[in-house]
Amino acid sequence: MPQQKITFGEMRTAGVRGVLVYCSDYQCSHSMAVLADRWGDDLRLSDIEPRLVCTACGKRGADVRPDFNWHIKSPIGGMGYR
Repeated sequence: MPQQKITFGEMRTAGVRGVLVYCSDYQCSHSMAVLADRWGDDLRLSDIEPRLVCTACGKRGADVRPDFNWHIKSPIGGMGYR
């Protein structure tokens, strides 16, 4: 069973509003910073991982992690989510 990650609410409580999304295909290695305001507080980061689709290679699945430096760069508001 995959490891459950923190909820978006727990992440926001820690002052983090963005996530880093990495393509699950190690050969692609595409990543992007995304503003996480669109996801509810009770949802876990691991809950959305299988739904994300890489915009570079089209593969479904991702590794989602809190972006502790979200305020330094300009994360985008959305990406492929089905």
